[in-house]
Formats: sequence, structure tokens, C-alpha cells
Amino acid sequence: MAAPKPNTLAAFQAAKGFMPVDEGLALHDAATDAAALGLPLLEVGTYCGRSTLLIADAAREAAVTAITVDHHRGSEEQQPGWEYHDPEVVDPEVGLMDTLPTFRRTLHKAGLEDHVIAIVGRSPQVARAWGGPLGLVFIDGGHTDEHAGGDYEGWAPHLAEGGLLVIHDVFPDPADGGRAPYRIYRRALASGAFTETSVTGSLRTLRRTGAGI
Repeated sequence: MAAPKPNTLAAFQAAKGFMPVDEGLALHDAATDAAALGLPLLEVGTYCGRSTLLIADAAREAAVTAITVDHHRGSEEQQPGWEYHDPEVVDPEVGLMDTLPTFRRTLHKAGLEDHVIAIVGRSPQVARAWGGPLGLVFIDGGHTDEHAGGDYEGWAPHLAEGGLLVIHDVFPDPADGGRAPYRIYRRALASGAFTETSVTGSLRTLRRTGAGI
């Protein structure tokens, strides 16, 4: 697979976020593969745009569109008092997290604004309003069963045959992390609609090969 542009990789490494480089490169490989279908590439869970950059880089090369969905108020573990809270992304006027301005700066610095459509909203609501097929669905939003399950149920049916479902933070060992992404990963495999194509750290890539989601 083609590597991301050097400036994109540098921007990825400099951006706020949690994805390691090896998982980011695997995501870029998946996005490059999926972009060959000529369909949009969708991410659930924008945060500050670290992983969005790699999807956008692949979309730019294939002349397709990257779409990223987030309410930008932060997931559960990013709220005050939790492990991944970052006070730099709290809006002082309303007292709530707002990662949208940081995300926009991330895209601008990387020169990728023209290749991304950012949808500000809650994933299940956006999924219900979505009407077309997708080449990639990357799930990296909230890590509760409610949110991860909602992301899978809302977006996986929109994935075209041959498209890729990518799930982040899949930890088979409960000691390593939350279980909700692992459960939707197992659910996707059990559906018979997906075949696993790669494993990199906590990132799982599955190709849609049938119906029955």
C-alpha cells in the first residue's frame, strides 16, 4: 500500500490523539484499499482529527471524500475527572468539551480541509439520515456498549460489499481496555457478513463479504 504523504504523517504525529503510529499506518492502508471502490470513507469519532488525517490522505489520492462524524463534546473517558480528560479542549464559555476548533486547526495545518466533510452530530442520528453506500467505516467513538453498539448498528449496514469495517481499541484481554469495541468486533465476525483481513495492535480490519448484518 502507498504510504501517507510525509507532511500528513508528520501532522498525524503532532496532532492530539491516542492512536499509535503502527495502527495509524494500518488505518491508512485500509483507507487506501477501500478508496479503490470509489465511495466515501467514513470515520466515527473525530476527536481532534489525528486519525482523520490519514483517512483524508487516502481519500485525496483516490479522489473520493473522507467524512468524519462527532458531536465534539468528548466521550465518557474524556470528561473532567477521567483518565483522558484534556482541559485544553474545554470551551471556557460553556464549560463543556469542544474539540471542533482543534480539529479544524489540525486539518488546516495538514492542508487537508478540502478533502474532508465534518459532520457535527451524534452518530446514531447521523446514521439514520445517511442514504448512500460507503467504502470504509472506521469505528472509534464512545467505548460503552451503548455507543459502540449504536455505531456498529447504525453504520455497518451502509458498508458496500467489498468495503472495509475498521474497529479501534479491540482488546481481547479485559485487563488491557474496555470491552465494547471487542464485543462489536466479535459481533461482526459472528454475523457472517465480514472476513477479517488484518490485525495491528488494537486495530482490526474486516471486509464485508456478505449480507446479514
